[in-house]
Amino acid sequence: MRAPAAGAIVAALVAAYQRAGKDLHELEDEMRRVQYSKFAEGSLLQRLTGPVGDGLELLLHEGAHSGDYLVEWLEPLLASAGVRTFADLARHDPHDSLGPDERYSLVVHVSDLSRRALVRLPWDYREYGKEPGDQKVVDAVRASMSIPFYFRPVEVTTASGQVTWVDGGLLSNFPITVFDRTDGGTPRWPTWGVKLSARPTTTADEPVRTTLGLAVRALQTLTADWNRYRLAEEGVGRRTVFVDTSGISATDFDLTQDDQNTLFQNGRTAAARFLRQIERTSATTQRSTRGEP
Repeated sequence: MRAPAAGAIVAALVAAYQRAGKDLHELEDEMRRVQYSKFAEGSLLQRLTGPVGDGLELLLHEGAHSGDYLVEWLEPLLASAGVRTFADLARHDPHDSLGPDERYSLVVHVSDLSRRALVRLPWDYREYGKEPGDQKVVDAVRASMSIPFYFRPVEVTTASGQVTWVDGGLLSNFPITVFDRTDGGTPRWPTWGVKLSARPTTTADEPVRTTLGLAVRALQTLTADWNRYRLAEEGVGRRTVFVDTSGISATDFDLTQDDQNTLFQNGRTAAARFLRQIERTSATTQRSTRGEP
């Protein structure tokens, strides 16, 4: 699971719950109630024919799965927290350095295949002739989870036609720097990221020989850790929680209860380790400031 997809779902829920003053611990129960297999649920034809049906859906709809379950599950959950459109997540901070269309507590990333550009929602809605605050949060999240070929892309109508949006991970798989100040001012709080993958490790090198293999690997590379060197140079790794997903990929929706428990415990362990490191770093900085060894 990659940040722009899974991250958009969790981020939307966290933003909504914070707005409503709800206990974030409730999200654990909500996530355990999700019927993950429904994300990959197919038509009757797919259920009868398996991979053949998936191929036909891909040819007919540019994606093997509809993604409808995301909307069915997430929209009422957001509504229960009083969130429907981005206007419900607007920030009213007189000290905010962001522009008028950027003052929201949620930013969702998608890739625009028509314009070949990264889109930040709701920030960039005006580029498509839309009022940012009027747009539904669940629609932005649905676009962000559109893993190419796996889920159907989202078509957005504009004044000059239509554009096609897919998973933001295609162009920015870990957009943590979007929250950094750009006006030279001192950040009022730290920005920490949660990356649903372990730290990159060296694996055995293997050539890619077939045409299909090249296409698949090219897509995997676009949505993987291709930008980790630039992020490392910017110090992003020092403010990132790396969660070991134990080999579970973005499209593994047949999660058992043991799988869910493992992922949850891995996240808890990674967060505790990260916070301990932050405490050690802070203590070292304070001693250095006081001139202590």
